[in-house]
Amino acid sequence: MSYGTPRFGFGIQLTPWVKRLLIANAAVFFLAIVGLGPFLREWFAFHPTQVFFRPWGVVTYMFVHGDFWHLFVNMLVLFFFGPPLEGKWGSREFVKYFAVCGMGGVALSFIFAPGSSIIGASAATYGLMLAFAMNWPNSPIYVWGIFPVKAKWLVGFFFVMAFLSAVGGAGGGIAHFAHLGGLLAGLVYLKSDWRIGKRLDQLREAARVRRFAIVSRESQGEEDEDTPDERRGRPRRSRRKEEALLDEVDRILDKISERGMSSLSDEERRVLDEVSRKRRSN
Repeated sequence: MSYGTPRFGFGIQLTPWVKRLLIANAAVFFLAIVGLGPFLREWFAFHPTQVFFRPWGVVTYMFVHGDFWHLFVNMLVLFFFGPPLEGKWGSREFVKYFAVCGMGGVALSFIFAPGSSIIGASAATYGLMLAFAMNWPNSPIYVWGIFPVKAKWLVGFFFVMAFLSAVGGAGGGIAHFAHLGGLLAGLVYLKSDWRIGKRLDQLREAARVRRFAIVSRESQGEEDEDTPDERRGRPRRSRRKEEALLDEVDRILDKISERGMSSLSDEERRVLDEVSRKRRSN
């Protein structure tokens, strides 16, 4: 599935991992309300002082929520902002980014609030809002379903509030450092070269440039049999083979755009690795 312009409303299509995350969070909350709440908060929350004894808490804390409204708000953000991002990046990259933002919340909480336990997917969902605003900055977000605000301004407001609340020592049982950590981790991740989507865009552009060069040389060959390539001993068959390889790269990149990296076969991954190595060596 590919999202060009994100659409909101009752016709929104849930992507695979957004659906799984919604179901997992709802299932854990159901277990909490039937009597397992204290057990879940004790064993699956992130407790900075217990991180070496319960290391799984750095991930599982994102699935434990304190009450219905805590769950509802986080799942609402995931429901609206998750599908466009998963559709654009692919499932594997989406899940990786979600986890990175969640662990960013853990890291900042561990450093600046080591005495406080944290639960909830807020750090990860704050990261989703940031990613959405960076990809579609001018998309209108309707606050309370009435007032349209551009995504970049709304997320900017949340960033400022998270920062002021964290450094100002605001309490209220809210993990402000986790929110801020999710935003900062998402920002660093998206601005770095780690994101596979950025590398794929660069690879697609390199393939386009090389294709233009091949076609240009072929056109010259029709007018002048003694082309520079032929003088260097490069056969026409080699150029055709290279063009066929670039056709295959185009097909693979289109497949990634539609179904994500997880849909690739081993042979398709090998082709991408081969072209990436050639691009770096050139």
